[in-house]
Amino acid sequence: MPHIALVAPHFLENTNRYVKAFAELDGVKLSVISEDAEKKLPKELRAHVAGHYQVKSVGEASELAKALKGLARGVGPVDRLTGALEQLQLPMAEARELTGVPGMRPNIARRFRDKDVMKEVLRAKGVPVAASALVSSPNELRTFVDRVGLPIIVKPQAGVGSRGTHRIETKDDLETVLKMGPPTEKQPLQAEQFIRAREFTCETVSVHGKTVWRSGTRYFPTPLEVLETPWVQYCVVLPREVEAPWTDFAKVNEAALQALFGDDPRVTGTAITHMEWFLRDDAKMFVSEVGARPPGVHIMPMMSITHEVDMISKWAELIAFDRFTPPTRKWAAGAACFRGQGNGKKVVQVVGVEKAKALVGKALVEFRPPKVGQARAPGYEGEGWALVKSATTEGVKQALLALIENVQVRYG
Repeated sequence: MPHIALVAPHFLENTNRYVKAFAELDGVKLSVISEDAEKKLPKELRAHVAGHYQVKSVGEASELAKALKGLARGVGPVDRLTGALEQLQLPMAEARELTGVPGMRPNIARRFRDKDVMKEVLRAKGVPVAASALVSSPNELRTFVDRVGLPIIVKPQAGVGSRGTHRIETKDDLETVLKMGPPTEKQPLQAEQFIRAREFTCETVSVHGKTVWRSGTRYFPTPLEVLETPWVQYCVVLPREVEAPWTDFAKVNEAALQALFGDDPRVTGTAITHMEWFLRDDAKMFVSEVGARPPGVHIMPMMSITHEVDMISKWAELIAFDRFTPPTRKWAAGAACFRGQGNGKKVVQVVGVEKAKALVGKALVEFRPPKVGQARAPGYEGEGWALVKSATTEGVKQALLALIENVQVRYG
């Protein structure tokens, strides 16, 4: 019976879904490492958890290693250390190396986490990526602009999603970004040629480095455009059809994962990966970023809807047993994310909810509209969201359009 240690920073609603998936998996002994005390774990889950270890910070490898040693003494040797968040991947890899727990090691985790290293590895293997460089001073950034031209984007070396990303279209934009936070030796920035293109994702399930299943979505608009336009409502669509351009991208996806997983995928290559990629008008494809963890922006529940399975449970089974049965796509699905207009710090008005629900009808799967009085979200995810499904991709698009055209949110 494998002993799984799941890193769950805080016992929030979404995190508890991952705890539940492992807790309900037959033939598994589950322990949880968290910054929260055990009493904060819901009672119905607590009964299925063999061990709990509270740490000061789940982002510190030494803390995770201490937890693994404590769980090994109290519950038994740990066979897998896992967690769903992007920020956990490198400290977990470092903790595995410190304690001998099987799984991805730091040299591989850095390929996924450090965007400059990622681009170097992919470029060396002939995988198409935008021109990029890690810059540690204003002069290095200006030199990069002189080499590749404008526009470019700059972002943190180990960012999450599109947070901290800025587009530089003009020399004035460049100077503005430098005043906001210039790159330094301690805090370098990833500078990258900006590609004008449509943006997609490719979610891949790999077992010991061998691809066994793929899915994919389309962003409307791109995450960068969402960041640059604070009020815009945005959507993610998972189509009913398994077709181009996702099928065309499969070869690029395969080459990228083989490059990143390395020469011994038996140790590192069991994962769900989330790859963002661009399709230019001339049909050329570029890999943007890759995460060795389950996707965000509601893609996991969307995959569950379209394939009539619980993808979080399937991920838990994959990690615990290196086992995945590919599901068949039966529906199209979409997610709408609601964000407000105005400069206030809380939601003061939400209109159009009932009208939107009536227009969407049976296509509506789940609806979490923003609430008056709710604090403004610190990130770009927004204060509310909805999930829809339809027998056709066009049906999903129409449902999403009805939602974002009618649900209006205002800050004050």
